[in-house]
Amino acid sequence: MDRIWLPQYPKGVPADIDVNEYASLREVIDDSSARYASRPAFSCMGKSITFAELDTLSAAFGAWLQSQGCVKGTRVALMMPNILQYPVCLFGTLRAGCTVVNVNPLYTARELEHQLKDSGAEVIVVVENFAHTLEEVIAKTKVRKAIVTSVGEMLGLKGLIVDFVLRHVKKMVPASNVPDAIRLSAALDEGRKHKLERVPLGHDDIAFLQYTGGTTGVAKGAILLHRNIVANLLQARAWLKPFLDPNQREIVITPLPLYHILSLTANCLTFMTVGGENVLIPNPRDIPGLIAEMGKYRFTVLTGVNTLFNALLNNPAFGKLDFSTLRIALGGGMAVQEAVALKWKAATGVPLIEAYGLTETSPAATINPLDLQQFNGSIGLPISSTEIVLRDDAGKDVALGQPGEICIRGPQVMAGYWRHPEETAKVMTADGFFATGDIGVMDERGFIRIVDRKKDMILVSGFNVYPNEIEGVVAMHPGVLECAAVGVADRKSGEAVRLYVVKKDAALTADDLMKHCRDHLTGYKIPRDIEFRADLPKSNVGKILRRELRDEAKKAAA
Repeated sequence: MDRIWLPQYPKGVPADIDVNEYASLREVIDDSSARYASRPAFSCMGKSITFAELDTLSAAFGAWLQSQGCVKGTRVALMMPNILQYPVCLFGTLRAGCTVVNVNPLYTARELEHQLKDSGAEVIVVVENFAHTLEEVIAKTKVRKAIVTSVGEMLGLKGLIVDFVLRHVKKMVPASNVPDAIRLSAALDEGRKHKLERVPLGHDDIAFLQYTGGTTGVAKGAILLHRNIVANLLQARAWLKPFLDPNQREIVITPLPLYHILSLTANCLTFMTVGGENVLIPNPRDIPGLIAEMGKYRFTVLTGVNTLFNALLNNPAFGKLDFSTLRIALGGGMAVQEAVALKWKAATGVPLIEAYGLTETSPAATINPLDLQQFNGSIGLPISSTEIVLRDDAGKDVALGQPGEICIRGPQVMAGYWRHPEETAKVMTADGFFATGDIGVMDERGFIRIVDRKKDMILVSGFNVYPNEIEGVVAMHPGVLECAAVGVADRKSGEAVRLYVVKKDAALTADDLMKHCRDHLTGYKIPRDIEFRADLPKSNVGKILRRELRDEAKKAAA
């Protein structure tokens, strides 16, 4: 196919990457550990571990797994927030040849049971704050070894204080008794007595079962091979490299959880290959705490989602930070709103660059040029070694400028859904493209603009209405903090737009917003009604969940 986007690539970004640069993620880890041994690799709550220390600790964990009978492909679940133990166990699992199953620590017992059963995980590492959830379900799963850790376990003396506060002052550690569980420190001590065996690993081995779809139905495990993740980190690095100073150490603020694919690939793995330091934020919802932590570092990169950037901008302390070393601010996971992007540039002097991807694409598929100076409303260009076509409901390519489903082909596209061949068949086309379910428009230069998810589209009297457009307009009103637009049943028009709003200005009224919408939207796009809320439902990474609002509206109507 004609890759019309290549002439728009920033200077130095290649059309293709060589996925054979690394045979597996183990080689990525080995290479970075040797090359940047003395540099800090991860920091959390004032404690850092170097690449050399990470190498030693992860080898001990990997050797412990092998000593417990874990062979290549054994699924190991990691149920932790952003703490130092996560990269230790992540890299140890991968180096042992096992498959990582990332688990959201905030899962309910029902959600955890499903994921452990579906993945067939045999080992789990869990932070004690959430061990009571595991205790409820472990007997119903194949998990035979449970390792429990505490938030402060790797923080030294400070960790003792942190754990005391969490357990006894804040009472954030419910009592639990997971059968035959051992502490992570004991597993590492035991692992040091063994040698980490170098099992054969290649591109076709499974690195991750990364679960997705929890907001659209039963969560499914995307099979991400070593090839997929290696390709995507090389693609991301190729896009970044022309803008990085080889003589400067990158310091990356990592507020999104590493168990989420965006943070996992973009922050943890990609910046590891350039010797960057990830500053781990265990609780990104604590905005004052996040800002205070940012103030301790001369950070160069920040990744996040629109709601996080918006929350930062609306905290007065954020404007007092030193942004002189910040070079890259990357937004993904959900649409970046123009109002937020404009405020970000004004506050920091650095543009907010939008990227796009999915769990099934490891995740990056498109990124805007990093030298972009102004918000352009697009998700950018297909990245190196990536083909994107837009197709109609019949599977035919649409003309440039016409809306169609975004379909992606490249080495980062998953092998399929774990144990769900019928679901895989729904999204993988005969010619190897992954059908995303997102509706987009590509212009003559190859830039793609998302108009919305298929399922989020609102049909008003036969006209397609896209929530992103409405939310983008509403977010421009200075009295609005957050908003969401959904479709609700309407006897006259089939569907109508309902708008949910969190106020920034307490004096804001529905009439104010209606006037604002009438000024910026054509008649059929104007909300039928507006409901003010104290907050909006969000996913674990801060993405507003329209489906929950739609479901709530349906129940109320019934």
